[in-house]
Amino acid sequence: MQTKLNIEGMTCEMCVQHVTKALQSTPGVTKVEVNLENKSAVVEGDNFDNNQLVEAVREEDYEAQVLGA
Repeated sequence: MQTKLNIEGMTCEMCVQHVTKALQSTPGVTKVEVNLENKSAVVEGDNFDNNQLVEAVREEDYEAQVLGA
């Protein structure tokens, strides 16, 4: 399973680290790639909830939206 997210509010590599850690902590996630330039993330794994991904990012004070949803 793969989900693409648009991430708003990232301005530096520290932001990327925060978002990456938040997404990796979501149950079912096995791989996360966050791109600062594109302000996006690709999340892979099994049986994770897209709403949990969005909430994990929001808890780090960034905004997330599932692309294609």
